This record gives sequence, C-alpha cells and structure tokens, in this order.
Amino acid sequence: MSKINIGVVGTGFIGPAHIEALRRLPNTNVLALCEVTPELARQKADQLGIERACTFEELLSMDDIQAVHICTPNFLHYSQSKAALLAGKHVVCEKPLAKDLHEAEELVQLAKETGLVNAVHFNLRYYPLVRQMRVMREKGELGELYSVIGSYLQDWLFYETDYNWRLEPDKSGDSRAIADIGSHLMDLLEYVTGVKTVAVMADFNTIHKTRKKPLKPVETYSGKMLQPEDYADVPINTEDHANVLLKFDNGNRGVITVSQVSAGRKNQLKIEISGAKKTFAFDSESPNQLWIGNRDGYNQTMNDDPSLVHAEARSVISFPGGHNEGFPDTSKQMFKEVYAAIEAGKQPENPTYPTFADGYRELLICEKILESNRKQAWVEVE
Repeated sequence: MSKINIGVVGTGFIGPAHIEALRRLPNTNVLALCEVTPELARQKADQLGIERACTFEELLSMDDIQAVHICTPNFLHYSQSKAALLAGKHVVCEKPLAKDLHEAEELVQLAKETGLVNAVHFNLRYYPLVRQMRVMREKGELGELYSVIGSYLQDWLFYETDYNWRLEPDKSGDSRAIADIGSHLMDLLEYVTGVKTVAVMADFNTIHKTRKKPLKPVETYSGKMLQPEDYADVPINTEDHANVLLKFDNGNRGVITVSQVSAGRKNQLKIEISGAKKTFAFDSESPNQLWIGNRDGYNQTMNDDPSLVHAEARSVISFPGGHNEGFPDTSKQMFKEVYAAIEAGKQPENPTYPTFADGYRELLICEKILESNRKQAWVEVE
C-alpha cells in the first residue's frame, strides 16, 4: 500500500496528538514537521521521530507532501489553510477555522473551487457513543427533540498564574472559553440532534480580570509553577465562564455552560438530550457509557460494544466491548474517514467528517454568542 505523505504544522499540545493518531493508520506517513524556525523544527522533529524539519514555506514547496495538518495558534489558521490549498495540499485544520466569518467564508469557497479534501478537527464527534446517539436519533429512537442541557468544564485556567496564548485576543480571537471548548459542544449538539440553533442569549464572566503571565516558558497542562518574580501582570478581557440559552429551529430550547475555571474538572463535556421518547446523557470523562432515560420503564446504561451499537456506529469502534476507547481514539477515527477521502483524491459530495463548512457554522454561532453577550439580549443566528 502506498502511503499518503503528511506535513504537520505546529508542535504545541494538539500537534503531537495529531501525529500520534496519524501513526495508527496504515495509509499515512508523517514525513515533515514545520515550526517557526528551522532550529525549533529540527529539535521537535528529532523528539517526535520525524524525518524532515522545515519552515512553512519549505513545507508547501515539497511536491511529495499531499496533506497538511494546521495545528498552530488560531490567528494562523486562515492564512496557512489558504496557502496550503493554493499549493494543492489537502488540509486538516484545528478549530476555529479562522478568526472571523469573512475569512472562514473565503476558505469554504476556495476549498470548494479546488475540490481538495478539507476538514476541521471536531474530533469529539468521534466518541463511539456520540455516533451511536446520532444514529439512534436518525432511526427515531429519541423522538422529537424537547431540550438540551450541555456543559464543557475545565480547570486548567483556574489560578491567576495559569497562562496560555489562548488568553491573548490577537492570537486566539475575542472569545476564549466559548471559542475554544464551547465550539466543540455546539458542533456536537447540532451533529447529534439534527436541529439548528436559530437564536442565542449569552452572559459571560471573567473571573480573573488580571492574570500573571510567565516570563519563562510553561507548557500547556504541565502543572509546573514558577516563582513570583517570574510573572508579569496582564489584563484579561476574554471569558473564563459563559452561560448561553439556545432556541432551536423546531421551536424548543437548550442551555449550555462553559468554564475553564471549574476545579477538578479536567476536560469534561457533558450533554443531556431529551426527546419525546427517551433521554440520552453522555459524559466525555466516562466516554464508554451512554445513559438512556425512559419515562415508563427501567433506565439503561449502554457500553460502546460493537455488538450492541447500531451498524452505522461500528466503524468508529476499534476494539471489543470492555476495551475502553478515549480521546486519542477520536482523532484516529476522524482521520480514518478523512484519509479515505484523500486516497480517492477529492472531497466527497456528502462527507462523513466535519468540513470547512462546519467550521464556518461553528464560527457563525460563536460570533452571535459574542454579539449577544455584548448586547445582553437575544440574537438570531442567520
């Protein structure tokens, strides 16, 4: 089997996660690693066992690189995705797709014109029981959607000394908690339920109005602490916590809460979807179980056993029941679908994976949530 050669751009938290997932597929070869300087690229490439180290411009000039993964800070996603498409490369981009709707719309159009495979890394769709919820809904087992209660809680920015580039609007945009993790929740909500969000009412809160920025490097999620003299005070204008009311196109309602300052919650996405027949409840920190609620009978707990789920969900399960699959497996399962399309050479008519168009949709909802918070009023989503 000939393998697809890949270049990965960026080596923060998520870049190595992409690389690890790609190495678990039989038809992919991570051949090149790109960083801001040749020296850093070589250092990271050696650490990760990747043959080529390069700058972004060098990566685009490599004719044997067929696909590029954009794993850089948010403000680079648009320019790097555009350049990769224009260079004839298939593109997998981290979310958000861009910093504003105009940029995202341009990328959607360019991807359509080129016919190249394009995907946004909404990998949380690929927990097997998330796919199972969607299939159950499609088969009518949920019934008409009544309501959604969702939350995404983390504690990695709990202390005022916790700091990351995502706190800086020039690098990450005007929203943080909603854009960073709320985007996953909103994407998953529409993916599973099939409804569209048509109006939002948001209220943000910044717990730490000033944070202490380290004057020395600290890796994301490392837990390392510096000394008081190693910090500089920085004013913070993006949200630590957000609540959003939602109206859906079927006339019913939902609510989500997003926080990056919830002690003890390391990375917990929870969603409870109530319909006319059943309720589904999923927790990403216990991703191998799905709670199913019934009004007139016993409640149920379902495991991600391929012999128990619907046939349409089996493709995202790699192991027998009782063998837990988690966060790293979601990227592998997503990339498996993306690279099947890349093997075919073009974007399929109805992709099973999240595309640039899905990235545009997430950005649209995020911008309306930001507008609602500014106005402290309901805002319609076009």
